[in-house]
Amino acid sequence: MINLYFDEDVPEAIAAALRLRGYDVITVKEASRKGLSDIDQLKYATSEGRTIFTFNVADFHKIHTDLVKKRIDHGGIILSKQLPIGIIVKALLKLLSDVKFEKIKNNIIWLSDWIK
Repeated sequence: MINLYFDEDVPEAIAAALRLRGYDVITVKEASRKGLSDIDQLKYATSEGRTIFTFNVADFHKIHTDLVKKRIDHGGIILSKQLPIGIIVKALLKLLSDVKFEKIKNNIIWLSDWIK
């Protein structure tokens, strides 16, 4: 199962909806890590065995590329543009039911690929 860490730009209502369905989600606010750099957020998620979910596509795509070049592991990144909460929850539920952590580790997954 993929355990998630939500970047500070992701609405907490999405975390609540996933928790109601049994998923393990922590937000930046809950982890008391608000205001830290993107790389620090990803390092924290990785240290906790979590995959980060963010709308910050440009910055996290660059971080991923840099880490791959340096052969540094991370817990995976789910990227999405901002969409209505219901669409995000539905897509995340599909992704989480179909993808194992081993597949997302050190990779980027685009949430748009899971929207039907």
